Amino acid sequence: MKKIFSSLPFRLLIAIVIGGAIGIWAWSNHNTKFAEDLMQVIVCAHRLMGQFVSFCVPLIVLGFICPSITKMGQNAGRLLGVALVIAYLSSILAATMSAAAGYVLVPALGIHTADAFERELPKAIFTLDIPQVMPVITALVLSIVIGLAAIWTKAKTTIDLLAEFQNIVLDIVNKVVIPILPIYIGTTFATLGYNGTLEQFPVFIKAILIVMIGHYIWLLVLYLIAGAYSGKNPFEVVRHYGPAYITAVGTMSSAATLSVALECANKSKVLRKDLVGFGIPLFANIHLCGSVLTETFFCFIIHLIIFNSLPSVGTMVLFIILFGIFAVGAPGVPGGTVVASLGIVESVMCAAAGASPEQTALFTGTLLAIFALQDSFGTACNVTGDGALTLFLTGYAEKTGISRATEKVKGVGKAVKKAVKRRK
Repeated sequence: MKKIFSSLPFRLLIAIVIGGAIGIWAWSNHNTKFAEDLMQVIVCAHRLMGQFVSFCVPLIVLGFICPSITKMGQNAGRLLGVALVIAYLSSILAATMSAAAGYVLVPALGIHTADAFERELPKAIFTLDIPQVMPVITALVLSIVIGLAAIWTKAKTTIDLLAEFQNIVLDIVNKVVIPILPIYIGTTFATLGYNGTLEQFPVFIKAILIVMIGHYIWLLVLYLIAGAYSGKNPFEVVRHYGPAYITAVGTMSSAATLSVALECANKSKVLRKDLVGFGIPLFANIHLCGSVLTETFFCFIIHLIIFNSLPSVGTMVLFIILFGIFAVGAPGVPGGTVVASLGIVESVMCAAAGASPEQTALFTGTLLAIFALQDSFGTACNVTGDGALTLFLTGYAEKTGISRATEKVKGVGKAVKKAVKRRK
């Protein structure tokens, strides 16, 4: 029992419940000085922790992907190509499934426009900006370029430095990032409870439930395909993903959930540990199947609300093809997918419907608002799906004779420490 209470999933659930309850209570008593002061402290703490987690993300990407690429040797380029292809295919096929559901289900939902509102949060006691060293995508591209160049030039000193840097980043993750996650998630739900977002959920309950069912269907498809291709039991991967799923629900960020996802994936007996260190950080930034599936379905709903029609098949085909590319390039941060894709929403979907500037603004604004309500569940689907793609990579590496990494890697927590022992 003590082990359950001290586990990360339990602490995350407690943080979610307490945070949401505090936020709702604070709004119901927002005229009192104590409630306002309490929310000012919570908002301040939430922003500070969010800034720090965001600051660490590029470091985590650099610290994991660079050394992982160098450990894969001359096979890294091939594995990167396979990873990009399967991430893109997962996104566009998830969007295609969502579009098919949209044509069938959206007309029958009877959804009407609702006047959503959002309460303004109290100002933080103070603000402190902690800018990232570089954007996440820049870190991702830099990791790939440096990793490949180090292999091509056989830069042993650089490769050794990257391995040391990985150990430094892992200590930051273990000693700072993971311990503050429950508090950060609790403050997140406190702000959602206060500003009214949690109360708006019932307005879109039907759509969100359909989308969540879609997430589970797509995860089932991904794991079945990966298991069939690799010849390994996919349940041995997905059964460890509970903590990562819950963390993603709270952080609403694939990148911010990266440390927990690595810990979960390394518990699997069927995933190669060298490919976990390579694939999980990479897919956290290029594989956003849950977010793509969600946004595609919501676009159908908003299109029907604003234009009183569903988008044409031709429009959706073009939208999905382009959306897959944007999803690969979108950062794995809260709202990253929808923000990155607003350009094609306007230029493809709204333009095809002959939307006025006002209608276009209403379309994108409504999309952002609805997407925010379920962003956490879409992110959880993204993160959990990364395990399936890593299983696919494991099968590909074994089928094509790609050898295991020769460098030892320190792990995240106890699970990853066990993974440093090379398999016989």
